[in-house]
Amino acid sequence: MKRKLNFKTVALALGISGIVVWGASIPFTKILNKNHIKNDENISISAEAEENKKEEEKIVNYVGTNEEGKKYTYDAKKVAQKLAKYDYSNDGKKVVFLTFDDGTSKTNTPEVLRILDENNVKATFFLTGSNIENGGETAKELIKEEFNRGHAIANHGYSHDIKKLYPGRYLDIDAFKADFEKNEELLKSVLGENFSTKVIRCPGGYMSWKGMEPLDKYLEENDMVSIDWNALNADAEGPKKNAQELTDYAIKTAEGKEMVVMLMHDTYGKEETVKALPAIIKYFKDNGYEFRTLV
Repeated sequence: MKRKLNFKTVALALGISGIVVWGASIPFTKILNKNHIKNDENISISAEAEENKKEEEKIVNYVGTNEEGKKYTYDAKKVAQKLAKYDYSNDGKKVVFLTFDDGTSKTNTPEVLRILDENNVKATFFLTGSNIENGGETAKELIKEEFNRGHAIANHGYSHDIKKLYPGRYLDIDAFKADFEKNEELLKSVLGENFSTKVIRCPGGYMSWKGMEPLDKYLEENDMVSIDWNALNADAEGPKKNAQELTDYAIKTAEGKEMVVMLMHDTYGKEETVKALPAIIKYFKDNGYEFRTLV
């Protein structure tokens, strides 16, 4: 009795490159090609995802300072809380924050940067937008230089217009937010979209104005902090002072404090501040202070 052969079995036995389905032969090459296409697509998608991941890893968000500057930073919120309580202790560790308002200027900022470099000291620059725009490309290059050298960049508002920000000495929160957000955008246009700062300084100081509760709420909602000071060289107070007088004033207001936030200015007309800066730095070094930045 003859066995009836299954055509599919015969085809496989003969090595025919195909699969018989309902009497039709589908070439293996066609199936393999389809699989190759799918595999190629998967490989392509996987490679693209890996490339995107690498690109994302290259993007660094700079909050206040660059990568090098991070090792000099200190939590500005902790400092602000202590200043608000007039508590300038720091568990026996002396720390000083040199801060410069109203910059940049073509005359004084380069010299301030040179002196800071010579002394291996980092500072926090509270920048004012209108002065930046008035300074043109030179001012913008100076901001990049501050950032690239590891100093901290903070927001001092765009206009520094006291009457607009605090009419009748009371905060106008809408005007204030618009002013500071405008300056934030300007800083981003100079340092890149990945830059931001959570540290601000109110023109005239937070302590000087009334009705500041809306600002407290705004800062809390946006994880930001306002920093005043507890020492100053008085380069914007009273009659004009020479370098020695500025140094003496800075030392007098810093003495006895473990935590010092020193207010100075690097805008136009502050040449005596530049001259006083080496002696001010020397005082803090001689008295065992660590220099840090606010972020």
